Amino acid sequence: MKAIWKGAISFGLVNIPVKLYSATQQSSLDLDMVDPRDMSHIKFKRINEDTGKEVAWEHIAKAYKLKEQYVLLDPEDFEAAAPEKSKIIQVDHFVNESDIDTIFFENSYYIEPEKSGAKAYALMREALAKSKKVGIAQFVLRTAEALTVLKPRGNVLVLSKIRFAQEIRETDELNLPAASEVKPAELKMALALIKQYTSPFSIDKFKDEYAASLLKIIQAKAKGKKSKVPTLKVVHSKSKDLMEQLKASLQKSKSSKAS
Repeated sequence: MKAIWKGAISFGLVNIPVKLYSATQQSSLDLDMVDPRDMSHIKFKRINEDTGKEVAWEHIAKAYKLKEQYVLLDPEDFEAAAPEKSKIIQVDHFVNESDIDTIFFENSYYIEPEKSGAKAYALMREALAKSKKVGIAQFVLRTAEALTVLKPRGNVLVLSKIRFAQEIRETDELNLPAASEVKPAELKMALALIKQYTSPFSIDKFKDEYAASLLKIIQAKAKGKKSKVPTLKVVHSKSKDLMEQLKASLQKSKSSKAS
C-alpha cells in the first residue's frame, strides 16, 4: 500500500508520527467507455477553453473565481491557510461513537506509526479501546479540511472522515407521513416482525453479488454467448390491509426459519 498522507497525531503533549493509507477499495467492476461502432476507447482531454488546445497535467493549476476574476493558488497557499492542520491530526475531543449519526460517515483510512511513535501509538489504541470512546479531530487532507473520527479496530487505529453538519441536507421539502398515521396494533406487529428477523451483524455474510454476476455475463459475451434478461415477477400481496400483510410476513419468516 502507498501512503496518502504523512504527519502526526497530537494527543495532549504526545505526538505520534504516522502515515495514512486508504482502508477501502471498490468491489464494482472497472468499466471503460468505448465507441460501440469500432470499440475504440473514449478518452477525455483537458482543453483550454480559449485556445481549444490540450493542456498537459504539469501545466494545470488550481484557482478560485473571485468577482469574475480567477485567483491562482500555489501549493504553499494551501499550507499557509492552516500549516498546523496540514501536518497534525489534533485529537482533543472524545465522544461515544453511538452519538454520531451514520449519515455523517464517509471514507476510512488505516493509520500506521513511524518507528519512533510505535509505543505512543499502542498507548492511544489501548486507551481508546478501554474507554470505549472515539477521538474527534480536524486536519487538512488533499487541500480540504476533514472532520474525522479516530477509533481502534483490532490492532490498528482507523481514521474515518465524516461530513460537516452543513453538508447534510434538510428534509423540509420531503413529503413525509406523520407518526399519528400508524395504529398501535400495526406497530406492535411490525416490532414482532423486526424481532423475528433480528440477528447478530456479520459483514462477511454480505457480498457484492451484482459485480460477480455482471463479470459472468462479460465472460460469456467474450465467448460469443448472448445474455438473457430473466423475467422479473413482482408478487403483490393479496390483501391491501396492512395488518394482514404483517401477519403474512411473520408467518413467512417462521416458515423459512423452520425449513
